Amino acid sequence: MQVPILRPYPDAESHTEERCYILELSNSADDPDLSIARARVEPGVTTRWHRVVDTVERYVILDGTGRMEIGDLPPQEVQAGDVVLIPASCRQRIANIGQGDLVFLAICTPRFRPEAYEEVGNGV
Repeated sequence: MQVPILRPYPDAESHTEERCYILELSNSADDPDLSIARARVEPGVTTRWHRVVDTVERYVILDGTGRMEIGDLPPQEVQAGDVVLIPASCRQRIANIGQGDLVFLAICTPRFRPEAYEEVGNGV
């Protein structure tokens, strides 16, 4: 048995309408229980309010400083080493409040699927 090793290709990073850059590290129908992506938010940028329906997300902050907003909770500052738990279908956004890029892993269970992504307004 050969264990698959997934290697990222930095050139595959893409800019999303959510206002961040995404590099998919693991997202396959062969492993439907989980996906992992590296997200990068430039200084001064806040992502759009959104939710991922029926999908729990965890942000593992790797570099930078941000301000996380989840549902109606007060905003909280996040930094490298923090893990943010985002309940399924809960609205969220993150702002880069630092001088350099804010970089984090977005780990989704089950795996992220584009049809589960919904942009939402402040009142949803």
